[in-house]
Amino acid sequence: MGQRGEVFSTKFVTNDRTYFFNVKENYKGDMYLNIVESKVTSDEGRFIRQSVIVYPEDLGEFIREFQKSVDFMKVHANKRDSQ
Repeated sequence: MGQRGEVFSTKFVTNDRTYFFNVKENYKGDMYLNIVESKVTSDEGRFIRQSVIVYPEDLGEFIREFQKSVDFMKVHANKRDSQ
C-alpha cells in the first residue's frame, strides 16, 4: 500500500482565483489527479471551491481534449486581437 493522501501538489494564483493540481493516492495505492479552483466570494473571507478528479486511465484522453480546447482558444483569441 502507498502513503495515502496527497503525494504531490502545485498551484498557481491569479488575481481572483487559485488553481491547485494535486496528485493523491487512495487507500489501495491508486493515484489520481484532483484539480481544484478556489475563489473568493462576495462574502468576506469565504471561498468557493470546485474540483475535478481525473483517474490515470483517463489522463491521456483528458490531456488530448484539454489541449484541443487550449488550441481553439489560442486561435480564436488571435483572431479577436487582430480585429
